[in-house]
Amino acid sequence: MRVKAENEIKLILPSHSENESLARAVVAAFVSQLDPRVDELVDIRTAVSEAVTNCIVHAYANKVGEIILAARIYANGRAVIRIQDRGCGIPDVDKAREPLFTTGGEERSGLGFSVMESLCDKVTVRSKEGKGTVVTLEKYIHKGEPS
Repeated sequence: MRVKAENEIKLILPSHSENESLARAVVAAFVSQLDPRVDELVDIRTAVSEAVTNCIVHAYANKVGEIILAARIYANGRAVIRIQDRGCGIPDVDKAREPLFTTGGEERSGLGFSVMESLCDKVTVRSKEGKGTVVTLEKYIHKGEPS
């Protein structure tokens, strides 16, 4: 049986670097309905920042494209955030998820997926070359529990 979300949002942004902070702020404000602890909110903001930055830097390297951000919250405290692009896609998702692997040149650390995985309860990556990538972040908010 599929559980219905209590609330959801969808936002489409151009892949301008200044929209990374907007995406982070929007998701943080939306997830605040679950009454997260400060550390949980920081984790979500950082994971969203990494995923959106990947779209800007890698998916649409030298052009502007759409970033589709969708978020859902559930009664059990689960937040699901999906960041999607229609960019170049990832040829080898497993390789891209390895720490320190990057296609972004010397100025990139190659830790984006590792950071997302360390901050979220679950990270799913689906990608097709030439079609784009979908990163889904799941995080459980522990209502009222001390940090």
